[in-house]
Amino acid sequence: MNPAGLIPLVLLALFTATAAAADEPPLEWIDPDTGHRVIRISTEPGSASLYFHQNTCTPEGDKMIFNTPGGIAAVDLTTLGKGAPRVELVVSNASALAMAFRTREVYFRRRGGPLMAAHVDTRAVREVTRARATAVNCDETFVVSTIAAEDPSDRTPRPEPRTILPQRERMFPGRTDLTPEEEASARKEDRLARRLINPRSEAFVFTSLKTGESVTNGYQHAWLNHLQFSPQDPGLLLYCHEGTWHEVDRIWTIRVDGSEQQLRHRRSMDMEIAGHEFWSWDGRTIWYDLQTPRSREFWLAGVDIKTGKQTRYRIERDWWSVHYNVSRDGSLFAGDGGDPGQVAFAKDGMWINLFRPQPDGTLKRERLVNMSKQDYYAPDGEPNVSITPDNKWVVFRSNMHGPTHVYAVEIAKHSAP
Repeated sequence: MNPAGLIPLVLLALFTATAAAADEPPLEWIDPDTGHRVIRISTEPGSASLYFHQNTCTPEGDKMIFNTPGGIAAVDLTTLGKGAPRVELVVSNASALAMAFRTREVYFRRRGGPLMAAHVDTRAVREVTRARATAVNCDETFVVSTIAAEDPSDRTPRPEPRTILPQRERMFPGRTDLTPEEEASARKEDRLARRLINPRSEAFVFTSLKTGESVTNGYQHAWLNHLQFSPQDPGLLLYCHEGTWHEVDRIWTIRVDGSEQQLRHRRSMDMEIAGHEFWSWDGRTIWYDLQTPRSREFWLAGVDIKTGKQTRYRIERDWWSVHYNVSRDGSLFAGDGGDPGQVAFAKDGMWINLFRPQPDGTLKRERLVNMSKQDYYAPDGEPNVSITPDNKWVVFRSNMHGPTHVYAVEIAKHSAP
């Protein structure tokens, strides 16, 4: 073969590699609108951080897990921002359920198989249970799932079927000039509302990881969702009545033995909504998005589970986020913003936000990342923020550069915007 004939192939290879590199999302940049440094943690396109209320960090706060197309990865948080992120594959061909609260194991399943656990340092893998599991409690003694089932004791009578008006009428009474975003929102709520007209009975199945025994309790005529155990109380489960938020009393807790089923936020007006609930790290407070009424007045609200005392921080329309999260020490909140089609219909709401509680009971908001190129409706399109245990970074997923990746924005500002 003529060696000269290799030259076009070499040039083609170099061009292809250069083009691929040009298509890669940046590894690091300073957001010109906020002055905050953003780094890309993931290397595989299609990687994603976990859902906002799932625990992602080790108890010691030194590692964080996330999902990649190849499996579950862990990043060393102690060196984050000091050179290339140190990312290692913990277990292949798997998707994380959550990081354990008290041990260094991540829980996962493979293709509907048994619940497994992998140690983030040693990579040792063990089978946990073949029972269905949506969540694992904080001391890893119980898992929970839901089933459709009627109460065998007949102590949970079926409610009378409800009459629910078309959501266009409920959400925008008397209006005929709805925007395309408002029309789409009403259609979405109509789909959710259908399950509320004559809801089926559902219940929890709690399975002991010590004995393997399962108990079914908590029968309700409701769509049970958002299951999350308290980070501190192994016997307490937070859950919601899913559906159109302004048609349900959403936020509930129940104990593993089926006792103390309790509504944690009771609505006080028509069209009030409360949802996307999540625990504080100390397990004392349930935080949630509150609107009084929907799409009009916005709050980041919390309820003390012992006293019932409520905390409310006012949120401006453009500050509103699909999800909020709180730091381990409770000193910071973060929000992932929302596009104009979300419930707040914000005109300038596409930002990763940081919120600092003030002595006067207000929140001080700081914009961290411009998310104007984010597609919030794409698969994995909701950024789902979390704050690292050292309060130095806000982690989120984003498709702003094409495929979804995991990013972190530094809370300390690097330059003036």
